[in-house]
Amino acid sequence: MPYTVYLKKNEEKSLKSGYGWVFANEVAKIEGKDKNGSLATVRTFDGKFVGKGYINHLSKILVRVFIYGDADEDLVIFDRILNAKRLRESLLLGQSYRAVFAEADLLPGLVVDKFNDLLSVQFLSLGMDRKKDVIVDALVRIFEPKTIVERSDAAVRLKEGLEQKKGVIYGENVTETIIDENGVKLKVDLINGQRTGYFLDQKLNRLTIRRYVKDKTVLDCFSNVGGFALNAKIAGAKQVTALDVSPLAVSQIKENAKLNGLTIDAVCCDVFEKLREYKTEGRKFDVIILDPPAFAKSSDSVTDALNGYKDVNMLAMKLLTDDGILVSSSCSHFVGQTAFLNMLAKCAEQTGKAVRVLEQKMQCVDHPYLLSAKETNYLKFFILTVKDLK
Repeated sequence: MPYTVYLKKNEEKSLKSGYGWVFANEVAKIEGKDKNGSLATVRTFDGKFVGKGYINHLSKILVRVFIYGDADEDLVIFDRILNAKRLRESLLLGQSYRAVFAEADLLPGLVVDKFNDLLSVQFLSLGMDRKKDVIVDALVRIFEPKTIVERSDAAVRLKEGLEQKKGVIYGENVTETIIDENGVKLKVDLINGQRTGYFLDQKLNRLTIRRYVKDKTVLDCFSNVGGFALNAKIAGAKQVTALDVSPLAVSQIKENAKLNGLTIDAVCCDVFEKLREYKTEGRKFDVIILDPPAFAKSSDSVTDALNGYKDVNMLAMKLLTDDGILVSSSCSHFVGQTAFLNMLAKCAEQTGKAVRVLEQKMQCVDHPYLLSAKETNYLKFFILTVKDLK
């Protein structure tokens, strides 16, 4: 007998706007018995139908609701993927974009990135993992890809009771491609690259920084494969230095620079240590870009994360020329926008700088966020001008 989950009084409110997470402490009782990861019906305290979703007793998120009517689950999955593709195509993002963004596209735990004719897929919840064959079939029918690569090697799978895995699951054994981003050529490695192969969420932000870099000296910190650095150089930056702790990333920066006929000084180092070294040397830059990995992996680590952001932003402010440009970003949803702005304000105060916000942005439009699911609104991106007080 399939599971039926009855919520406590008034716990259904967020579900009515698409926020499909049901936590165990929101549940009054559970009836029935079925496999873990199976489709469960969710009802209000007094028995009214709310929706259906995949149940997982091993996860903190007991049910992920995504069906709000009587439609067949396989048909819902197909239609949601198709609708997600149509939205991205209407945004004129070229041949590489996030095709499915999990909860934001009402497909909780499913992420699909498109790189030309290759797809990179993450199955991050037990329910979506159990529907892998259905999802792959839908992706083949809708996108007609050459290859589908599974990148289910995210740590969150362990919390779902799933093992981490990656590899080709459909089509040809082709896992690398060269994409065009804002007129910049980038080699994407779907097997060894970060997350799904490449961070698409900063695509338009990388384009935005071009207006600030002509004839400037630019320092790109936590550069990954060089997305910001390459955009800066192609837009006429006088000199670009890219820093990253990963030897693989640094080699990819150099390879991407060569692909575009550009010269970038790529350095493998601990970014914090290198910034302190530059400060000791009295080195200055006209533009500094900070795009670090998520310092906060959980709500318990927010304080430490903010200290890390404060440290690196203060160092950057001290390394800028007068009226220099600071690009500061955070990809951790646990660090909210208000907290991030307050951190920047403290940096300004403690460095004795007048810091003005020129632009404030979020993740790229192919990563839309659901108003009722704050977790989908994760990227903070600020372009600031930093002036010495004299």
